[in-house]
Amino acid sequence: MAEERVALLSGANRGIGEAIARFLGDAGWRLSLGMRNPQLPDWADPDLVQVVAYDANDTAVEAQWVAQALTRFGRIDAVVANAGIMIAKNVIEAEDADLDALLAVNVKAPRRLAAAAWDALSKSGRGRIIVLGSLSGKRVKSARASLYSVSKFAAVALAHGLRHTGWDLGIRATAVCPGFVATDMARSLTSRQDSLMTNPADIARITAMLLDLPNEASVAEFTINCQLEETY
Repeated sequence: MAEERVALLSGANRGIGEAIARFLGDAGWRLSLGMRNPQLPDWADPDLVQVVAYDANDTAVEAQWVAQALTRFGRIDAVVANAGIMIAKNVIEAEDADLDALLAVNVKAPRRLAAAAWDALSKSGRGRIIVLGSLSGKRVKSARASLYSVSKFAAVALAHGLRHTGWDLGIRATAVCPGFVATDMARSLTSRQDSLMTNPADIARITAMLLDLPNEASVAEFTINCQLEETY
């Protein structure tokens, strides 16, 4: 049971974010969903689900979003920082602007969202933060993915930093690091069939489990892969 807990979830309109939102909604969570183009999903109960406009490049939007969620629900128990972008360039051909764009969305925006919700998460006593990282934040699989890896290594480090900072406040943070997931992003990068990639619904189930674990069962990183690799 979610005990009427409230979760903020970015990038909730499709892919992994949509799957997590649907799963948490079915589990009884009250949700504030951040979307670039906000639209209430057809599965959502309007009494339990709030939809807000969210652009990860807008440095003021996280504070505004948190204020809206608190006005609507009165509390925040979890933040799921899922919104992310991929630029398929190696670290030599890339321009500074490419790296800036990746860091802005994949690292800076999740940090601002966690910071904006920090007081509310602290009051929860069991605040939770999920940063959607990637196995590209654990190893560099190819030159084409190397610039993206720079940002995702930073995102994983962010999750660890949040875990250390929030520990005494009852806040637990986890970096969830999947390999290829059957989403539009992965489909643009690989010829693997959807059936051979991780299902977004499985990422959703994992996320819900991590949010439900007690403070004494903290998970710093959770890696998931659809294929055999030497380490992951």
